[in-house]
Amino acid sequence: MPAVRSVLIVGGGAAGTAAAILLAPQGVAVDLVEERPEVPSVGSGITLQGNALRILRELGVWEDVLAAGYPFDSVGIRLPDPSGTLVAEIPDVRTGGPDLPATLGMPRPDLARLLLERSAEVGVKVRYGTVPTRLDQDADGVDVAFGDGSSGRYDLVVGADGIHSWTRHALGIDAEPVSAGMGIWRVHVPRPAQVERTDLTYGGRCYIAGYCPTGTDSMYAYLVEDVQDRSGLTAAEQVEVFRDLAASYHGPWDDVRASLHPDTYVNYARFESHVVPGDWHRGRVVLVGDAAHSCPPTIAQGAAQGFEDAAVLAELLIGADSFDEALLTAYAARRRPRAGAVVEASVQVARWMLERTPPSEADVPGLMRRISVLVTDPA
Repeated sequence: MPAVRSVLIVGGGAAGTAAAILLAPQGVAVDLVEERPEVPSVGSGITLQGNALRILRELGVWEDVLAAGYPFDSVGIRLPDPSGTLVAEIPDVRTGGPDLPATLGMPRPDLARLLLERSAEVGVKVRYGTVPTRLDQDADGVDVAFGDGSSGRYDLVVGADGIHSWTRHALGIDAEPVSAGMGIWRVHVPRPAQVERTDLTYGGRCYIAGYCPTGTDSMYAYLVEDVQDRSGLTAAEQVEVFRDLAASYHGPWDDVRASLHPDTYVNYARFESHVVPGDWHRGRVVLVGDAAHSCPPTIAQGAAQGFEDAAVLAELLIGADSFDEALLTAYAARRRPRAGAVVEASVQVARWMLERTPPSEADVPGLMRRISVLVTDPA
């Protein structure tokens, strides 16, 4: 019998849904509350490396993910010249094993939908438009009050509510994300026929100009700049800023610019990072995913690390006969070195770009290889 019989998961992102899907079939009564009023329908894309795909297979959604996404096994490097010249194609490490692609791109809303649908399929009770407002715990459980006036008592609460986690704040954990000095623009656009993998361009007006295919007919494109306040722009102005910055880049970027229109959805986010020091729990409340650690998307490991958190936490809870805080201490002790190394590497790549460190000193390929080796073994 698992160490807990009832679990509340706060947040319906990658880490939260993964934990729910792994626990519910083992006889755990799982409630999942999500602040959004429904499954998201708008968003850009996401890049998932092999170690994320390995866990998606464990969750029972791999075939659907493959059908919704676009797999590939290499990354291209292009120049910021008038032709967008391709100068290198580098094979990616298959960190999920030889029977899975190295990388897969897909629309973020599709991934969210598949994981939330799978959660309900395995017996998770999913409630939208609901957030906790108070946690009161004792030695035997956690009493939770929700914003809709309801309440519940649980053996364990899992805070999977993102980088600015309410749960982390409620626990009094002082580990706020810090800026990495960059911001990223993302758009979801039609895929030009010549785009069959991620290509990255370093230089030009942005630090990185990249894109990732997300399906037969779609891809997302992104531009990384110095962080600044973009909050006052209208939706149409965001499109024009993206178009202007993208004017430095050619090849498939010419198609990207041509596909933009005033209603194109543009996402702008700041690069931030943190790692909660010490334990990732207080009593019977524990953090997973971006609530516990966050990193810039420079090496595309954010969602993968959240999946790994969920897998390790579920493994420990399912493998024990009774609850003991030592289980949660063991969870953080096992996850912190690996997640911390990913965060450190992601920030280092950003720092090298900000400081314009010459390639002879900034060993990005070597760093990427080290992280690939690290995450090839299951968490």
